[in-house]
Amino acid sequence: MSVQAARNLSLEEMDKQSFLHPYTPLADHLDTGPKIITSGKGVTITDSHGNDYIDAMAGLWCVNIGWGREEVVQAIADQARKIAYYHSFASMANEPAIRLADRLTRMAPGEMSKVFFGNSGSDANDTHVKMVWYYNNLRGLPAKKKIISRRRGYHGVTVAAASLTGIQMVHNAFDLPIAGVLHTETPHYYRFAEPGMSEQDYSNSLAQKLDHLIEAEGPETVAAFIAEPIMGAGGVILPPEGYFPAIQKVLKKHDVLMIADEVICGFGRTGKEFGCDQFDIEPDMITLAKGLTSGYIPMSASMISEKIWNVLVAGTPEVGAFAHGYTYSAHPVAAAAALANLDIMERENLTANSAKIGAYFQQKLRAAVADHALVGEVRGIALIAGVELVANKNTKEPLDLKLKAAPRLAALCVGEGLISRALMQVNAVSFSPPLVITEAEVDEVVARFGRALDTLTDQLVKEGSWKG
Repeated sequence: MSVQAARNLSLEEMDKQSFLHPYTPLADHLDTGPKIITSGKGVTITDSHGNDYIDAMAGLWCVNIGWGREEVVQAIADQARKIAYYHSFASMANEPAIRLADRLTRMAPGEMSKVFFGNSGSDANDTHVKMVWYYNNLRGLPAKKKIISRRRGYHGVTVAAASLTGIQMVHNAFDLPIAGVLHTETPHYYRFAEPGMSEQDYSNSLAQKLDHLIEAEGPETVAAFIAEPIMGAGGVILPPEGYFPAIQKVLKKHDVLMIADEVICGFGRTGKEFGCDQFDIEPDMITLAKGLTSGYIPMSASMISEKIWNVLVAGTPEVGAFAHGYTYSAHPVAAAAALANLDIMERENLTANSAKIGAYFQQKLRAAVADHALVGEVRGIALIAGVELVANKNTKEPLDLKLKAAPRLAALCVGEGLISRALMQVNAVSFSPPLVITEAEVDEVVARFGRALDTLTDQLVKEGSWKG
C-alpha cells in the first residue's frame, strides 16, 4: 500500500490494516475494529469518539496511581533530558536504577538482596526460570530443574512464562508448555473443595497433593514453585485459609524455592504493600511489574534472596560473567518513572486507601450482586475482585463457556461506561480499579455493573440459554 493511500484511511481502518493485537480474536477484530483510547484522568479514560469510561481494571491491573499524574510525566521528561538511555552491562549503571534497586530491597518482604530489571512481568518470570537453573547448576545439582506452577495461574506469555501459565488457551497452537514445567491444583475453595471440608482442611489436602507430586517426580529434580498471592487473570482466586504456610512447609521439606509472582498484587493492590505480606508468604524470589511504574512506562523487576545471591557470586570463578540481560535492563527513564510513582504511592498513602476504599468496594459489590441468580461467587480483597457466573446457584453448575457469558457481560459494561475484564476460559469478570478511586466512584462502578448484569440475564432468558 502506498503512503498516500494509508493517509486516506481512518485510524480504525489503519489499525485493521497494520496492527496485530494481543489477546484478541483476530478474525472478529477485522469486523468489530479497535476502540481507540485517547486520554485519561484519575479513574476515567476517554475514547476517540469522546465517550468516557470508568476503568475498573486500571488498564491491565496496573495504573495504580490513576491517569494524568504530572509528577511521573515530569520525571520521565527530566530524565530523558539528562540521559535517555544507557545499558547496564559490564558494570555500567545510572542513578535512578541504583536508587530504585535500593528502595525495592528495603520495601520487599523476605530477605531480598538484589534486583534485576527487565521490561515486563513475562520477561521477569523468564529471568527467574533461568536464575533457578543457574542457581542449581552452581550448587552442583544439575538435575534439580523442574518448576511447579498451578492450573489457572498466570505468569506471562514468553516461552518459559507461558509454560508456567496454567491456562490452556495460552498453550494452544504454541507447542507449550516446555519440558520441565509441571502444574498442580488450583486452590479455589468455592469450586473444588469437597462438601463439608473446611478451608484449612482443603489447604492441607492441596499441600499433600503437592508433596505427592514432588515425591513422584523426585525431589532431586524439582527446583521451584511459582504462585501469585492472589490468582489474577485465572479468576481472581484468593488462597484458602492456611494455604501458603501449608505449601511452604512442603517446599522447605524438599529444598524447593518459592517464587512469589507479585506482578498484580504488589504495590498496594491487596491493601498491603505486597501480597506476600497479606498471606504469610516467605519468598526466595519475587516478580514485580505493573504497579512498579503504574504502567506509565514498561518496567519489571526480578528480586532474589541473599541465599541465592551468595551462590551466584561464589560461582563467578567457574562461569565468569552473569550472561543474562536485556538491552533495556535498568532503563534510566523507566527507573525515574518508578521512583516518582512510588513517591506518589507513599505520599498519598495509597496502600492504606486501597484497604479502606477496598473494604467499601467489597461490601457494596457483594450487597449489589451476591444474591443475583446468575452469580455463584463474589470474591476478592481490597481493590481486586471477581464475580463468577453460574447456571445454577445452588449446585454451582457452571454456565456453558460457548455462551460467552463473561465476554458478553464485559461488553455490556462498556455500553454502561464501565471497563471490567472477562477472564480467560472461566465464567468470571474481574475488577482492579486504580488505588485512587473514591467511594462515589465505587458506587458508580457497582451501579453500572448491576445494570449490565441485569441486561445479560434478560438476554440469556430470552435466548432460552438460562432459566434462572
